[in-house]
Amino acid sequence: MPISHFLNQLKLSASTQTPSIARKLHAQLIKTGLDFCGPLSNTLIDVYGKCGLRHDALHLFDEIPHRDHVTWASILTANNQADLPHRTLSMYPAMFTVDGLQPDHFVFASLVKACACLGAVRQGKQVHARFLLSPFYHDDVVKSSLVDMYSKCGLPDDAYVVFGSISSRNSLSWTAMISGYARSGRKSDAVELFQRAPVRNLYSWTALISGLVQSGNGSDAYDLFIEMLREGVDIVDPLVLSSIVGACANLAVLELGRQVHGQVIALGYESCLYISNALVDMYAKCSDILSAKYIFGRMQRRDVVSWTSIIVGAAQHGQAEEALTLYDKMVKSGTKPNEVTFVGLLYACSHVGLVSKGRDLFKSMVEDYKISPSLQHYTCLMDLLSRSGHLDEAEKVLKSVPFKLDEATWAALLSACKHHKNMQMGIRVANHILSLKPEDPSTYILLSNVYAGACMWENVSKVRKLMVDREVKKRPGYSSIDLGKERQVFYAGETSHPMKDEIFSLLKEFDAEMRKRGYVPDTSSVLHDMEQQEKERQLFWHSERLAVAYGLLKAVPGVVIRIVKNLRVCGDCHTVLKFISNISKREIVVRDANRYHHFKEGKCSCNDFW
Repeated sequence: MPISHFLNQLKLSASTQTPSIARKLHAQLIKTGLDFCGPLSNTLIDVYGKCGLRHDALHLFDEIPHRDHVTWASILTANNQADLPHRTLSMYPAMFTVDGLQPDHFVFASLVKACACLGAVRQGKQVHARFLLSPFYHDDVVKSSLVDMYSKCGLPDDAYVVFGSISSRNSLSWTAMISGYARSGRKSDAVELFQRAPVRNLYSWTALISGLVQSGNGSDAYDLFIEMLREGVDIVDPLVLSSIVGACANLAVLELGRQVHGQVIALGYESCLYISNALVDMYAKCSDILSAKYIFGRMQRRDVVSWTSIIVGAAQHGQAEEALTLYDKMVKSGTKPNEVTFVGLLYACSHVGLVSKGRDLFKSMVEDYKISPSLQHYTCLMDLLSRSGHLDEAEKVLKSVPFKLDEATWAALLSACKHHKNMQMGIRVANHILSLKPEDPSTYILLSNVYAGACMWENVSKVRKLMVDREVKKRPGYSSIDLGKERQVFYAGETSHPMKDEIFSLLKEFDAEMRKRGYVPDTSSVLHDMEQQEKERQLFWHSERLAVAYGLLKAVPGVVIRIVKNLRVCGDCHTVLKFISNISKREIVVRDANRYHHFKEGKCSCNDFW
């Protein structure tokens, strides 16, 4: 049988991605006794790579006595296709130390792609330098890969230098450059380049929109998505939809998220796994955990992202027992949890005080799943222990962490010391935090309160002086409310809103009724040196109260009031929102910087443990 027949059959197997056929052809080749010439062996490595059989490809690669550039390009590509870019970079030196070969343009492209996947800019620059000194320095394909690499590594200016040197720019280089600007938050540069692109297709739109979502410009991304729909761009690839669903999740705009969900259904992409995953995450982040569960329940196929999204969602909404039950079902289904899964589980345990369960999960993560704990895992475990009063064990955990601890981690331990009235440890931790030169205004407030509780007035004065010297200013608090057709943002102390009189009047009514029911303002979070009455007035104009009052005045009667706040809800506002939910007979959901609070009938889903 001629070699050309085997080559054609192998190429067909690669295009259809049928590994069984590839292995049968390999067996036939061995039986026929045909010499594994360069084209045959190289093509077979390429086929194994495209069929996801990297180990078969590597085994064959090791058996080939005389490897050429194509052999190397094929195995490096197979590594990249198997999502093992680190293996690409670790194997590469053997190309010249073992086989005495210098890289060609195909090998350079594989190396650059591996660097892009790893975000390995230092190695990427080394490959770039070697490419410029090689006979292939003019190759536009490698240059396009370099544009993509620099863009993904957050270096759009370096990417643009390479982009400018490309003699014949294809759509991939334009798309990579647009994405690079958008991902770096340079919206105007991204849009200007997009408008100059010779072809504006779905992929260039996706690069622009997805990049803006990744850089936190979700509102701009959504506006561009609407513009794309108006231009009649055919959505033959659902990636742009998952990006917009993600934008709605980050912005916590439920109504817009529902509209995008409608687009997903209309275009027939609801069964797409990563779209369904994005929808589960979006509904959970938009405080509609019931819809998140509904989408999850209808999924025909689930992966680790599906399970993790619903577990984390349940945990953040205070449904710890359900999160743990979902985890048990996940394990029974044969799905292996990842790092993020355990963050959600430990978070769930910490917010209901399941100390023993949390310890077991942390141990299982390390021993059963061989996952090395990150700083986030250690912080969650410490938070669980300290919240539950196991302060010595919590401090011991922190001292065992093999990473540099950030200010927030120590502040969480200090907060627990204050809550459990362990002044001795609290003062020790406070002194340590002070030596770190903290930057977060809330840390200074916590430090001041701890020192004041210990009657260490000199330290209180020192903290306040440091705030002045370091020009530490409390971040302005703001809250947004989404009413479907409109989205309003309120800032703390705002008195210029067109409906300020109506909002003020409603809040005064609530204040009077709350005081009848025993409400006493907690002004401990107001550090300014002022009279008690003025401190209470400052609390009165906190942004979440303004947003809730506006929602009660404008929203359809009976609907849930959903608020998104950029900071943690203060203790006094938490109490006030419980009262308001009871007085108004309305459910209020607040997504703050830490978690979700469901206020209903005078109670909160966090059970005052946040």
